[in-house]
Amino acid sequence: MPEPRVEDLLRRLAPQVLGALVRRYGHFDTAEDATQEALIAAATGWPRDGVPENPRAWLIAVAARRLTDLLRREQARARREDLVARRVLPADRVAPAADRPSDDGDDSLILLFLCCHPALSPAAQIALTLRAVGGLSTAEVARAFLVPEATMARRISRGKQRIRDSGLPFRMPTGVERRERLAVVLHVLYLIFNEGYTRTAGPGLLRADLAAEAIRLARLLHRLLADEAEVAGLLALMLLTDARAPARIGAHGELVPMAEQDRSRWKAYQIAEGVALVSAALPRGPVGPYQLQAAVAAVHDEARSAAETDWAQITALYEVLRDVADSPVVALNHAVAVAMSRGAPAGLALLDGLAAENRLAGDPRLPAARAHLLELVGDRVAAEEAYRTAAGRSTNLAQQRYLHSRANRLTD
Repeated sequence: MPEPRVEDLLRRLAPQVLGALVRRYGHFDTAEDATQEALIAAATGWPRDGVPENPRAWLIAVAARRLTDLLRREQARARREDLVARRVLPADRVAPAADRPSDDGDDSLILLFLCCHPALSPAAQIALTLRAVGGLSTAEVARAFLVPEATMARRISRGKQRIRDSGLPFRMPTGVERRERLAVVLHVLYLIFNEGYTRTAGPGLLRADLAAEAIRLARLLHRLLADEAEVAGLLALMLLTDARAPARIGAHGELVPMAEQDRSRWKAYQIAEGVALVSAALPRGPVGPYQLQAAVAAVHDEARSAAETDWAQITALYEVLRDVADSPVVALNHAVAVAMSRGAPAGLALLDGLAAENRLAGDPRLPAARAHLLELVGDRVAAEEAYRTAAGRSTNLAQQRYLHSRANRLTD
């Protein structure tokens, strides 16, 4: 295993190296294989021999040589099989890295947009982003989403094949296409962060490495698209939410709800950065869902205690968010905010309406929220039943234990 400094450097450089190869040679799938081999060579050699003076150029040179070998081998195989429509470059068009003009540009953003192309399924977008831009191995991506490595390898392979067959140019999209693709990119990073902050399934609540990777990629996107208010909003949302992570887990691994968290353990520096980002983004307009969610998170994080939370402001923000990007989760959060600002019966009425719409059927969050509000109005029997319903729907063991503990407390 490389030293942490080398590992961090390689993770940062991985998308730059892959982007440089894809821009120069095409062949996303083969370029990705060559980049991974160069990274492996660096991970084993640099801790022993030292980091080169220009590590990015070293990686590009090694990856380009490997890519040349892979493409020539593919060409030879194609000739042997006499394929009429082969997709490889002729050998005399694949110049060694030393013969290529150097380029110090960072193609990471183009690569991120390529991995998040709408032609790919959301699962493939996430897998390719983590693999190609995040620098995670196939095994690491598979562990993050609790699927066998072979399954994830096939998913990644199909995604690369889809990109290759589509003939997508390696360039930054413009105009309407850029706006549409940026929305997908933001959504993919949002999903990656959410999986890290509250994993869908498994024994633990957090995947801190996955949340950190989402924040790193959002920082990269913000650095390259500093004028995009929603990019700043998403980064702010991640920072403000992740700031609470140290207080979310108790001494025995149990989930600690926000109202009971020790706020002195929250990451003050992240809160300050997140508040500054969203404060700067909101006036620029137009206001988007990530900015509004970040504003909600900022109100929570700036309250010195749960009792001092400005629920009226949070309710107002969710009402604006409903107009901008209505969803059942937004409606659920709005109902909870209404309960906290106007009384639990008002919130319960909104939850009843949401349940009747059946938009959150099977989701544990609806009965969990209902249980909390029922507890507030003193209906312990109904609250216990709702907590157990929520626990039965959850696939995360930490959440299950928390929900059962709330139900058990009502029967004591």
